Amino acid sequence: MRAQPRRGRWTALAAIVVIVIVVLLIVVDPFHGSSKPSAGVADNATPTSITTVKRQTLSSQTQVDGTLGYAGSSKILVPSGNAPSALQQSEQQVASGEAQVASAQRTLESDSAALQRAQGQLAAARAKEAVDCAGEGAAEAGSSAAEAASSGGGAGTCAGDRQTVTSGEQGKAGAEAKVTADRAQLASAQTSLAHASSALATAHASAVTYAQGAVYTSLPSVGKVIDRNHSVYAIAGQPTILLYGQHVASRAFVAGMSAGPDVGELNANLEALGYGSGLAGDEFTAATAAAIRAFQAAHGLAQTGALALGSVVFEPGPVRVTSVTPTVGMGVTPGPALTVSSTRRQVTVKLDASEQASVKKGDRVVITLPNEQTTSGTVSYVASVAVAPPSQNGEESAPTIEVDITPSEPRATGHLDAAPVQVSITTASVPNALAVPVTALLALAGGGYAVEEVRSDGVHRLLPVTVGQFDDEAGLVQVSGPGLAAGQRVVVPQT
Repeated sequence: MRAQPRRGRWTALAAIVVIVIVVLLIVVDPFHGSSKPSAGVADNATPTSITTVKRQTLSSQTQVDGTLGYAGSSKILVPSGNAPSALQQSEQQVASGEAQVASAQRTLESDSAALQRAQGQLAAARAKEAVDCAGEGAAEAGSSAAEAASSGGGAGTCAGDRQTVTSGEQGKAGAEAKVTADRAQLASAQTSLAHASSALATAHASAVTYAQGAVYTSLPSVGKVIDRNHSVYAIAGQPTILLYGQHVASRAFVAGMSAGPDVGELNANLEALGYGSGLAGDEFTAATAAAIRAFQAAHGLAQTGALALGSVVFEPGPVRVTSVTPTVGMGVTPGPALTVSSTRRQVTVKLDASEQASVKKGDRVVITLPNEQTTSGTVSYVASVAVAPPSQNGEESAPTIEVDITPSEPRATGHLDAAPVQVSITTASVPNALAVPVTALLALAGGGYAVEEVRSDGVHRLLPVTVGQFDDEAGLVQVSGPGLAAGQRVVVPQT
């Protein structure tokens, strides 16, 4: 809505008064003195009265239409992720991988022990061979086994030792081959377990609270205010709890997760609500897991020490429900469930973009409520980008900028939402200004303005003045000039 300043009306009225008074001045000639009574100018054709020059604060206002409601708007989403069944499957794959690693480890340990025995037996055989095959036995080692046996010499013993060594070497080689294969099998099992563990960590990070086919079992009503530690909605009897924070809960809270501001917000909430202590920082610690279990116990949930996606949502403060997308009993799908606002009262103005320079953050305003009562406020936000409203009946509307206003006394605005209000924005202010009614101004023939002073002896005279700040609400204007002071009396048209 385009601003509608009222200075034009005062200017038009002042122009009429000026014309009348200039005519009177020609006839009356107040510069030569007069004995007119101080109650007014008795011999003017138009009745007049007397007012006093005062010092006071003057301000100018811009009048605009606004909408009273609640600040901020956001959507609470049902997250997408891995259903509990997918998480269970990942957990089973990890369990299977752990079993394979354990089996491969046991086989390797057994075959390693066998290798150690083979190595010991081979070492003993070689030691015996070294003794038996020394000296004459070594010289006759080339004889056949039968000859060695019939002769009863050391050569037969040496040959037998050598066969034992050869057999031992073959046994050791076989044991070594088994150990090598076992190690390869263990490495493969460990690699598979690492992949399964990584997949499980990913599944945990994106695990959601609801299963496929789950339905809403509880939803809030429009207008309901939800505070921290209370349920926003429930799926299959599992509540989603509101916590305070600026970050979106975009991952599950589980042991081993990386540090982050979302973890810091969770820790701060758990400590503030009395579920734990010593939870400062952005890391998920054992104290965090213990506090989550206390939190889960308080809300009747399984005490796992971890929070799946959808267990909690973060909002900057209490929220007021403005719309609800699903209904109780409806199947759950990822996406928007609720639209909420803050509980902070706010007036939103669509200001003509051409008026942007006249409004700034911190400007004072007066809000006229639907019941005609007024309350004060302050401009809290002025957009820098203009938006063209949709055309109506083929006609383009002027671009506007959003201006947000915070009421000084929110309770005075009641509980209406999307209610039309009038806003008077103070765009300029001058303290301790000399002020007279706008109708006291007289246009001089040579340009500029004057006021008609009435002295204590009844003599009238014109005092040239410089015009400053206009206060449209009060109908006053700032004036200054030689010989002008507070307390002087000037002529105005009689109302």
